[in-house]
Amino acid sequence: MGAGDVGAGMDILVIGGTGPTGPHIVNGLVDRGHTVTILHTGRHEVDTIPAHLEHIHTDPFDPDAFRSSIEGRTFDVVFAMYGRLRAIVQVLKGRTPRLFSIGGVPIYSGFSEPAIEFPEGMPVPTHESDRLISDERSGPKPLKIAQSEELTFSLHPDATHFRYPYIYGPNQVLPREWTLVKRALDGRQQIIVPDGGLTVMTSAFVENATSAVLLAVDHIDTSAGEIYNVGDDLQFTYAQIAQIVGDELGNPFELVSVPWDLAATAGPFLHNHSSTHRILSTEKIRQQLGYRDHVHPEEGLRRTVRWQAENLPANEDVAVRLQDPFDYAAEDALIAATQRYASDVGRIEWEHTPGWSFGYYGPHENPGGRRGSFRA
Repeated sequence: MGAGDVGAGMDILVIGGTGPTGPHIVNGLVDRGHTVTILHTGRHEVDTIPAHLEHIHTDPFDPDAFRSSIEGRTFDVVFAMYGRLRAIVQVLKGRTPRLFSIGGVPIYSGFSEPAIEFPEGMPVPTHESDRLISDERSGPKPLKIAQSEELTFSLHPDATHFRYPYIYGPNQVLPREWTLVKRALDGRQQIIVPDGGLTVMTSAFVENATSAVLLAVDHIDTSAGEIYNVGDDLQFTYAQIAQIVGDELGNPFELVSVPWDLAATAGPFLHNHSSTHRILSTEKIRQQLGYRDHVHPEEGLRRTVRWQAENLPANEDVAVRLQDPFDYAAEDALIAATQRYASDVGRIEWEHTPGWSFGYYGPHENPGGRRGSFRA
């Protein structure tokens, strides 16, 4: 199967297809003239997928049920987007010449447990060739992700594998933005941000992640045997995301910086116990496949915020899944204690106030009125 076969109309199985990126990928494949079959549990049907497509309802987490559901069938291409990947790739051996699979970024050493690396955390940015986890110091689940990826290529050497970051947009199961959206809807004026809200974690708007995957189909020869990081070209800090959320909902936040160890409210948003950066390099997919953001990330974030504001207020399960109690009394107490601490620190007298270096300027220049009175 070569690049010329892409436009001929392939027989494609999509395992999943009803999650955040699934419908976009399915519709993109249909628009390209391919015959698409969707395999999923049937619990969540999506009305944006064409009604004429074949659906196979089974449990992709059950190897026997999955094997039985496709007995006697082969496919030109299979997308493994849902289910137990390490079992799926074994069942698919000999049933397709071309596999596209979705994995995750916890495979990188330092993602889940930054302290196991020195210096602490992931390289900035992290490339596909950087160190992966190899033991359970990051926990059993990340190790299984790594093992599943290795098994995928051992059984399907021509596979294309995507390392997904956090995907934002409608229908996200763990919508981290809700931790900010709900506070804006509740009229919270002050919001806690850890360490100034400077943390950056690579994410991708749902339509941009879809664009990345479909590019690999469009360049099916180039992408064979490759692993790609996925992420928006433009990334925002935690503080910038909070500012955009507040602006979109007409409730600008005052950001209150609290040291990470004390900023308990940050955990549900960062989905992690550390504020270290987790920034992926997307240079490879940009250079090899020509990836560029299909939707500007700020527009994608604003669309996400509006969707959540319209669809999630009545969904009480979201807060439970995010583990966010929205305990405003405790937050107010923490903000007040932080402000008292800042006031005390502000009264410390320096013999010589540290300043910003202006060594590249003339001896009588202090551009911008930079503070500091130190003289050697």
